[in-house]
Amino acid sequence: MLWFLSIVVIILLVVRRWKIQKFVKVSKELKCGIKSYQLIGHAHLLAGGGVNRMTVIKKITHDALKNGGLSYLWIGSKFYVGSVDAADVEVILKKCLEKDNILRFLRKLIGNGLIFPTVPIWRPRRKISAPTFSQANLNMFAKVFAEQSESMVKQVKSTFGDGAEPLWKYMATFTFHSVCETALGVKLKVNGNTEKQLMESFDIIFKLLMTRIVEPWLQLDALYKLLPQHSNFEKNKEIIRSFVSEIIKEKRKKIKENIKTDNDDTKVTKSFLELYIESSGGDRGCTDEELLEETLVMLLAGTDTSAVGLCFTICMLAQYPDVQEKVFQELQEVFGDSERQVVVEDLPRLKYLEAVLRESLRLHPPVPVIVRAINDDIKLPSGVTLKKGCGFLALIWGLHRNPLYWGEDAEKFRPERFLEGHSRHPAAFLTFSHGPRNCLGYQYSMISLKIALATFLRTYRVLPRHDNSGSGEVDQEPMKLSYDIMMKDVDGFRESADIKEAVGKYQSVPYDIRVASPCVSCCGDEP
Repeated sequence: MLWFLSIVVIILLVVRRWKIQKFVKVSKELKCGIKSYQLIGHAHLLAGGGVNRMTVIKKITHDALKNGGLSYLWIGSKFYVGSVDAADVEVILKKCLEKDNILRFLRKLIGNGLIFPTVPIWRPRRKISAPTFSQANLNMFAKVFAEQSESMVKQVKSTFGDGAEPLWKYMATFTFHSVCETALGVKLKVNGNTEKQLMESFDIIFKLLMTRIVEPWLQLDALYKLLPQHSNFEKNKEIIRSFVSEIIKEKRKKIKENIKTDNDDTKVTKSFLELYIESSGGDRGCTDEELLEETLVMLLAGTDTSAVGLCFTICMLAQYPDVQEKVFQELQEVFGDSERQVVVEDLPRLKYLEAVLRESLRLHPPVPVIVRAINDDIKLPSGVTLKKGCGFLALIWGLHRNPLYWGEDAEKFRPERFLEGHSRHPAAFLTFSHGPRNCLGYQYSMISLKIALATFLRTYRVLPRHDNSGSGEVDQEPMKLSYDIMMKDVDGFRESADIKEAVGKYQSVPYDIRVASPCVSCCGDEP
């Protein structure tokens, strides 16, 4: 019996070696300084949680920057080529439109929603979705963002000291409520049970999905269904899908019965759900399941990505008080001492704030890597030919730090680089992807982020945990990053573990109080 098993194992190894031989040849053309092992490749580095996964992204980034722009990873027998070269990345993102099969697990939640479906499903849905993101529709959402921003500021004020939440909680609540109102047409109660349950379910699902994506031993459905992770995933998926499904049914019912609602008034903004129903052809258009999938994409993409962008930007402003002061002066020029609401007409005047936001998104892209499938042999501008069946990693984290495009100070936070008018490769800035499958919600996100930041920074001056009350860059420990679908600070953007006494990773005080006045720091002390 033992000899029989030995023969079977040997045969399997020979077959595996034969299947991956073409990828082995490609790997020999490249350099990779990251140690791998037989059978599992580099998969062991990805186990152990989001911090390890982010560490691997940094490692392959540094390896690619050191070795001419390319490196590679083996995840089991799957071969991935990673690039920080904008020319290579542009070719792949324009010609290879299929998402890598490793992302199939995300369909367990959102089905064939616009982010991850195969090309034949993606193309017609993109055509339906595109008109709903018109500038006119997006401008109408500005009032929603402004109202939700003001609500967020009030929440921060009401919880100074005991009971304060980490910065992430405030920003994620703002983006989640904004998306629910703009995408579904639903206003949730702040700190209500529905909000808490849905946000907790999303957080649990993100972690479970990311773990399954990067750990090959969890990818077999028959095995995964035997594990407690599967039942946990299904329970939280049902919470989210049931919530959205009920809203879709109610919206369908009102449209069908022609019941007059607030949205019958042309001056009132229609939600994306209503716009999508109309764009697809009403009752003759998308099914409830298709509407569910596209709405879930909005909730998934619109909540965490925007919240991550807000948190990192606020953290960078705390670390660079001179930059923060320039932002404040610009806000003073636009708004003066008025307390009026931010309107969409203000946004073009907030040029420096937008540069700050872009620079923060450059250094801290919410999604640090894009994965595409290579379905035909394709030669990269760098000269390497990728073989059919391998995967491609567009290393956004590394591309945004490539001195070739961003200069020798690429690691430095310097918003002015976006105001200097330098021409760069069009694929050098990939926060919202590039090519035919780029992010449709790019402008939606930027409007939301600018309004939220303008509202927040008119009220608060953000300080690092250890403030020296000086100008320029503040010396502090770098944030510990985790990668679970989105890249975040591992501690919810706060250094103190005592949540009740933390406003966030950085303390926030009204602008008229300034640094020297009493305020609540993230460790509960006065400066």
